[in-house]
Amino acid sequence: MNPLYAVVLGVIQGLTEFLPISSTAHLTISGKLLGLMDAEHPEAWTAFIAVMQLGTLAAVIAYFFRDVIAMVQSLVSDVRSEGLLRRVKVYSPMSRLALAVVAGTVPVAVLGLWLHKLIEGSLTKSTSVIIVSLVVLAILLWIAERAARHLKTIEQIDIKDALIIGFAQALALVPGSSRSGTTITAGLFLGLTRHAAARFSFLLSIPAVLASGVYEMTKIDSHVFALGIGNLIVATVFAAVSGYAAIHWLLRYLQSKTTLVFVWYRVGLGLLMVVLLLAGLLQP
Repeated sequence: MNPLYAVVLGVIQGLTEFLPISSTAHLTISGKLLGLMDAEHPEAWTAFIAVMQLGTLAAVIAYFFRDVIAMVQSLVSDVRSEGLLRRVKVYSPMSRLALAVVAGTVPVAVLGLWLHKLIEGSLTKSTSVIIVSLVVLAILLWIAERAARHLKTIEQIDIKDALIIGFAQALALVPGSSRSGTTITAGLFLGLTRHAAARFSFLLSIPAVLASGVYEMTKIDSHVFALGIGNLIVATVFAAVSGYAAIHWLLRYLQSKTTLVFVWYRVGLGLLMVVLLLAGLLQP
């Protein structure tokens, strides 16, 4: 890999991690077309992507830094004064939001540990799986837009809502689904406004991406080094910058626009991958 490829991968990661269009799909296409994915060691590509996600983690923490600090401070204060979980109803909105993020993280943590061998294997790099996921989630997002009531704000998310959105986030373990895509779709089905669904999606990504990145960093081996540690650093930095821009843009966009543009984009990307597959430019 050369530094230019690293820049391209970083920008792709940053933009597509937070837009509901699947970072895995875009990175898989890029990795295969550029010849960067080693079929004999797919875990190296998984690790490269996971560590690069720490750049997008930095972006979301930087963007929501005040919210994260307020959530932690409020939760600590309420636990001290009211007790742990005994009087949650009187907790402040920021404390309840913090608990919602914790609850929403449980499903992906459990399923991620249970299915980690499958996630790291060749199945999750399958072009066919990615194509199906792109189209299926596009259909679900379209249905969610049609059914959405857009009534609930982020402060009204309860533990049940958080768990449902958390299970939706776990579905993003299937490549091509998109973490933001599954969680925003679930949020819309639950009646959240588009802005609230996206905002909670981003906050919910913090512990999941942190755990994934740290876990993969503990397993970095010579196969990852073959892609270049310097390239990994470059890609991570550019992922952070482009990720911050993507968060800012999407939150503003969803204040007045629907998610339908992403529905059609996902379908179009799926069709493009089918064409590339049939042309022999992508492997199944």
